Amino acid sequence: MADLRQRQTVLIADDVPENIELLAAILDESYDIKVASNGERVIKIVYSEDPPDLILLDVMMPGLSGHEVCRRLKANPDRCKIPVIFVTAMSTVEDEQLGLEIGAVDYITKPFSLPVVKARVRTHLALYDQARELERMVDQRTRDLLVSRQQIIRRLGRAAEFKDNETGNHVIRMAHYSQLIADATGMGSAAQEILLQTAPMHDIGKIGIPDNVLLKPGKLDATEWMLMKQHPLMGADIIGLHDDELLRTARQIALTHHERWDGSGYPGGLKGEAIPLMGRIVAVADVFDALISVRPYKPAFSIDDAVKYMTSEIGRHFDPVLIPAFTKVLPHILKIKDTFADELGAQTDTLLTS
Repeated sequence: MADLRQRQTVLIADDVPENIELLAAILDESYDIKVASNGERVIKIVYSEDPPDLILLDVMMPGLSGHEVCRRLKANPDRCKIPVIFVTAMSTVEDEQLGLEIGAVDYITKPFSLPVVKARVRTHLALYDQARELERMVDQRTRDLLVSRQQIIRRLGRAAEFKDNETGNHVIRMAHYSQLIADATGMGSAAQEILLQTAPMHDIGKIGIPDNVLLKPGKLDATEWMLMKQHPLMGADIIGLHDDELLRTARQIALTHHERWDGSGYPGGLKGEAIPLMGRIVAVADVFDALISVRPYKPAFSIDDAVKYMTSEIGRHFDPVLIPAFTKVLPHILKIKDTFADELGAQTDTLLTS
């Protein structure tokens, strides 16, 4: 059966045409060949949309030397893994050591042996293929693990809702509100995605609150209120300490979304920018959705009354920067509110996507 794999490409870089012709002649049957007679041309080819799989690189070239070319390639995250083999007349131990130190995978001295060149090229291309396949497998596994973590976070966020008076759609709405507010403050897309995925975990600690307190239709007494104020700590404990950014952010939000800008919040009494930004954003989204939603213990606020309340709490409950961002994206927030209205019965575990 014919080998259907795409032919690999070798870039031969030398300022002596005879050397290029000789190397190309012995490699042409097995590989696609590109050539360059100076360092600048090497850089241009390597940075193109079709980079080579391996570079045979002369050290002594006009303009950029082979050493400088290698240094630049190894400093570029997108190209640094392309194997470089120096092919040069510089044959001292110090020359070879320098070439390897700056990132070359091998060092062939002139006059070179043709079988040696072929063997070295074949070996390093095979190693490069193995490294790329391993990287692909690791990337796929990392993506799979990320999806699994996201599913766990969504499910845990949903678990808290089963114990609470709030609906599953509340966590959908406030997560999307949070992302919109974050975008309006200039937060990057990667951080916005993390916020979207972790905001639903904000009240996971309510799992630890007794039903007679959590579901009480009337006002909590002092003892009950003190117990209720423990749920951020319980949430942080449930999530635990992790190096993973997704879980670390979920814990941070669960712990700090009831802190207030003026320091009167709980459980830590944090003030101002001592409250993590993710927690500050979720506080705005969570309170707004609670205000405009019906609860057994209260009717829904009108949008105007809710916005007036949010504005009145600038510098007290809320970060002064975040309320203008909130009002800026309010039309989009209201679309989210209508899309995921409680009576529509949308499903939490399928709709938390950006």
